[in-house]
Amino acid sequence: MQNIVVLSGAGISAESGISTFRDSNGLWENHPIEKVATPSAWEENKKLVLQFYNQRRKQLFEVEPNSGHQALVALEEHFNVHIITQNVDDLHERAGSSNILHLHGELKKARSTVDSRLIYEMDSWELNLGDTCEKGSQLRPHIVWFGEDVPNISPAIELVKQADVMIVVGTSLNVYPAAGLINETKHGTPLYLVDPAEVGSFHLTNIIHIQKGAGEGLNELVKQLMFNSSK
Repeated sequence: MQNIVVLSGAGISAESGISTFRDSNGLWENHPIEKVATPSAWEENKKLVLQFYNQRRKQLFEVEPNSGHQALVALEEHFNVHIITQNVDDLHERAGSSNILHLHGELKKARSTVDSRLIYEMDSWELNLGDTCEKGSQLRPHIVWFGEDVPNISPAIELVKQADVMIVVGTSLNVYPAAGLINETKHGTPLYLVDPAEVGSFHLTNIIHIQKGAGEGLNELVKQLMFNSSK
């Protein structure tokens, strides 16, 4: 069974109604993103950071996976599919995909500020000052903030190296280190880019650009790949 690796970004979640950082020119209620999504922001104003993520989490509880997420689930009928996502939502999981690696953390989880191994599932959208881990330390969002290391980049690279086909959807390929993953594919690996916008020039010659939105483009691509596999 062929290995398909998917790199997904904000564009696929946007079709479910999830707002992105760029929706308001990098501002959240007049606060620059750097003031709510960096380690220094956390040190300066924990309450504001928690409020920011509470609002994002509240929104997540109100939306559902879309046809793009569901198309990737259907792909598992014929392929070994691994999804590497830059998104912090759980829409891939809720759609039913089996293998998901989150590069930038998970919005519905919180973790200890004294022991990063202590990670907790959240069943509500609120995380507040005074919410602590079992060691008595304040909990923080389980998110990779700007300026922090990306622990899952190494396993992501290993997945991409094993890909027979790679699909990139919903990302501009401007955010590193995630954008560099396409350079880890084996020579000649087909790379499908699903994005409605014009894309810049890439040094890779094996990119097939499907210039459509995530849902429409993925459904078209998945039908094509499944048809080809049944020949």
